[in-house]
Amino acid sequence: MVCYFTNTPDGTAIMPTWDDRQPIYQQLADLLAAQLLDGEPQEGQAMPSVRVLATRHLLNPLTVNRALQALGEEGLLENRRGLGLFVVAGARERLRAAERQRFLEDEWPRLRDRLRRLGIGAEQLQWEQQS
Repeated sequence: MVCYFTNTPDGTAIMPTWDDRQPIYQQLADLLAAQLLDGEPQEGQAMPSVRVLATRHLLNPLTVNRALQALGEEGLLENRRGLGLFVVAGARERLRAAERQRFLEDEWPRLRDRLRRLGIGAEQLQWEQQS
């Protein structure tokens, strides 16, 4: 996914180019889940409002609402009446476990096969290299 930075008053808007192969709400939910994995926002903290997220990602608020609903259905967010959506305790670890499982089942076999085809061995991979 390619991202473009836009000029907004708070300087936080990012306009990704959405992929046509997957619904936009799911792509946004995946993006927000990745941010949760990175600890933003932390467990117990409020998620940004629908309006803030819609402005930040230049999306319709209904699309944003559907993305947040998907995260809530996964047990990552809870609605506190009158206060908004909050990250539930244990959400980050639950998300990490699910992502690990998905990676090992879906992505790793394809990656391993590609590494073999390219003749790249474990000794050539630099796991701790920082960019």
